[in-house]
Amino acid sequence: MQGTAPQGTDVPAGRHRSVRRRGWGLSILLLLVVLIAAGGVAAARYYDWCREASGPREPVTFEVERGTSGSEIVDSLHERGVLRCALVSRWELRRRSLEDELRSGSFELTTNMKLDQVLVVLTTPPEQVPTVRLTIPEGYRLTQIAERVREELRISSEQFNRAVAKGDWSLPPYLPDDAESVEGFLFPETYEFRAEGTTADDVIDRLIDQFGAVAEDLPWDNAEALGVMPYEVVTIASMIEEEARVAEERPVIAGVIYNRLESGMTLGIDATLLYDDPTPDGQLSFSDLEYDSPYNTRIHGGLPPTPISSPGLASLQAALEPAETEFFFYVLCGEDGHHEFAVTNAEHEQNRARCGE
Repeated sequence: MQGTAPQGTDVPAGRHRSVRRRGWGLSILLLLVVLIAAGGVAAARYYDWCREASGPREPVTFEVERGTSGSEIVDSLHERGVLRCALVSRWELRRRSLEDELRSGSFELTTNMKLDQVLVVLTTPPEQVPTVRLTIPEGYRLTQIAERVREELRISSEQFNRAVAKGDWSLPPYLPDDAESVEGFLFPETYEFRAEGTTADDVIDRLIDQFGAVAEDLPWDNAEALGVMPYEVVTIASMIEEEARVAEERPVIAGVIYNRLESGMTLGIDATLLYDDPTPDGQLSFSDLEYDSPYNTRIHGGLPPTPISSPGLASLQAALEPAETEFFFYVLCGEDGHHEFAVTNAEHEQNRARCGE
């Protein structure tokens, strides 16, 4: 018959070790739970801290180039002191699927901004401002541009002409400080301006800037070899613009102008006198041809004092890259607007007769 152990009898040593092991296991588990919970709280607090901001708010102009990734933008913002934490900001950007929503352009931010504030600025399209398209055709002169500006932008011709005449417009080396006029430098193009609040100065400044942008890629080094200054190149280009009707004739007309200048002949270009027409009716009478104007290139040698219109890119190119030709004369011939060219005056007179001049 099996008996029971008397009171006070020790439990076997193996059972003590098993109980101790279970006790240690529960303690470690509880410790891990506590650590994980504490880590979660700390992570949550760090996450919230990263999304917040404090400290001085200094202005920051932030540029985002097209094609820059969201991560690169966030890293730059962190480096500039706009955002606290790059890692959390990158994660938040991906979580919200906003990486492709960040816009390119220039943004006015500050240091120590909240992440949500920055994302609003970088993802919100700018408010649409009503605009007006202004088209300046090639060959327009200042008076015509002033009228077009009046029609499209409701800026009076008087305001525009006053702004033009201020005398403080320049675009070295093309338009020098001492130039008599900005004629020729308001580049013919289609522009977009604010429908409200645009001033005459805004228009002039924009058109001159566009001339500078277009002019950058032209071979201005040729001017010295041609014996002219950049301003004079524009004057020649303006005459080409007024004279040429067929595109391929522009370099040939340019070559005739340079040939006559080099030989000391007067240019004899009636378009220059029409610019300062004593009877502004678009026609030149015999008395007009004798008008003693610096723009009368029938009686005065060299170039007129200013350009006579706004030349386009093709005319500027022709003025810098004229055709190598022996021609000294040309006459408009035929309804298609082409010219007949001649080397001698006798040939020129024959062309005039044939073309009905």
